[in-house]
Amino acid sequence: MQKIEAIIRPEKLEDVKIALASAGVKGLNVVHVTGRGVQKGVVHMGRGGETYEVDMLPKVKLEVVVRDGQVDKLVNTICDAAHTGRIGDGKIFVAPVSDAIRVRTRERGDEAL
Repeated sequence: MQKIEAIIRPEKLEDVKIALASAGVKGLNVVHVTGRGVQKGVVHMGRGGETYEVDMLPKVKLEVVVRDGQVDKLVNTICDAAHTGRIGDGKIFVAPVSDAIRVRTRERGDEAL
């Protein structure tokens, strides 16, 4: 099993959720986060002409645990749905998961997904 964590633009969340559902993903978690990366932030013009920089931007983190054989397909699905071509589109991280347990039935491993 692998955990896919994707940090994406908030406005792309619905597109990514729809794409993942079409790809057969049943469960996922979404967390609203702030952060910065290569984009570093944006400069805004305030009243009176003064500028200020916002260096921590709102993003959305999606988390999904999948079978090993699904990782490449779902990473490509997320990339396609989240892509705008502009800096700040996000990042995807993949990490191994040693076990999963469904609390209700105590099923383990792939059966718990």
